[in-house]
Amino acid sequence: MNAGAQLSVTDLRRAARHPVDHPVIGEHRQLGDVHLHIVNLSAHGFMVQGDTGLSRGERIVIRLPVIGRIEAHVIWQADDRTGFQFERIIRLDDFMTLIDAIQPNPRLRRRR
Repeated sequence: MNAGAQLSVTDLRRAARHPVDHPVIGEHRQLGDVHLHIVNLSAHGFMVQGDTGLSRGERIVIRLPVIGRIEAHVIWQADDRTGFQFERIIRLDDFMTLIDAIQPNPRLRRRR
């Protein structure tokens, strides 16, 4: 039996994404610290803007408020944007608390 979420990229595109403006430092096994700028976030993953220096399939560990350390891997790249999938799905209550913590502008939060 496989461990972890078995999600396809198509399934993830349907997930509700919340706009955020959150800098984070990712830990990469070979590159060390990688500075990332998260511009949207879902319970399944996130998108960053800017050059990451990472390729599809590479893994990083980031630290998010409420969630703590979580591993993610690159699933797509286009221009200066990169999409990451979390190694596990974030529970809804934790995710909503995370959004409240990193998106202080209530007008940019999705309605619940």
